[in-house]
Amino acid sequence: MDQLTPNGVFADVLGHKIHIFRTGDVNKPKLVFLSGSGTAAPSYDFKILYSKLSDRYRIIVIEKFGYGYSDLFEGPTDIDQVVDYQRYALKQIGEDGPYILLPHSMSGLEAMRWIQLYPDEVTALIGIDMATPKTYLAWEGGELDKRIASIKKMQKIKKTGLLDLIPRNKRGLTKEEIKQQSLLWKRNGMNGCILNEAYAVIDNAKAVENGGKINCPVLLFVSNGKQVSPGWIEDEKAFAEQTNAEMVCYDCGHYMHYFESSKMSEKISSFCRALLNL
Repeated sequence: MDQLTPNGVFADVLGHKIHIFRTGDVNKPKLVFLSGSGTAAPSYDFKILYSKLSDRYRIIVIEKFGYGYSDLFEGPTDIDQVVDYQRYALKQIGEDGPYILLPHSMSGLEAMRWIQLYPDEVTALIGIDMATPKTYLAWEGGELDKRIASIKKMQKIKKTGLLDLIPRNKRGLTKEEIKQQSLLWKRNGMNGCILNEAYAVIDNAKAVENGGKINCPVLLFVSNGKQVSPGWIEDEKAFAEQTNAEMVCYDCGHYMHYFESSKMSEKISSFCRALLNL
């Protein structure tokens, strides 16, 4: 689409473009946001939250293949390769750790795997209603097949244009950013990259589950569980106990940053100040 105007920079990964949004002082602590499955425009999706933090932190939003302004390239979905190509993209544009990772939903697996494989690169984990391996392992009995069938159904509906009529989040966005987000949804919504991630999610969850402890400070923001899988909150509590994490619950939907960005930004700042002795 000629009307797309990227708001970040591109890295070349596997011969294709990965888009990364960044703002804030390069010398400040680096907050790296990782989006949930199917989020069409991560750099705009997270804006309502990171805009309240960008004066104190270096903000980085990675848009994987099939997301945001990145290429619609059906690249690797094995979690180790996904982590590595994101790390490579950051290094290519001159960003180095240590990072504080802020994953939403499914990307919780990526953040956990990053910590398992490259612990020196990660200072802390701040989950935004992030998924844990236990949730996806429970899908092995047939739930995953239902989810994949649902994605395929939505792919067919999208071709009719009906999905484009669903209202999108506009919180914190300018008119131009709302336009860009809409264009990105039309391009990215329910694409093959998202479907391939779904096919790989159980194997990826197993890799994380068997990959060792998460040895870093952890802060978990948790929703009311109404828009996610059964047992979500119980799984979050179990993960919090395993990692000695602080768990903050809000009575809101899965995209928590839409509803509680002010409270979340204040909590993130206090957590980071204590962590980094700022």
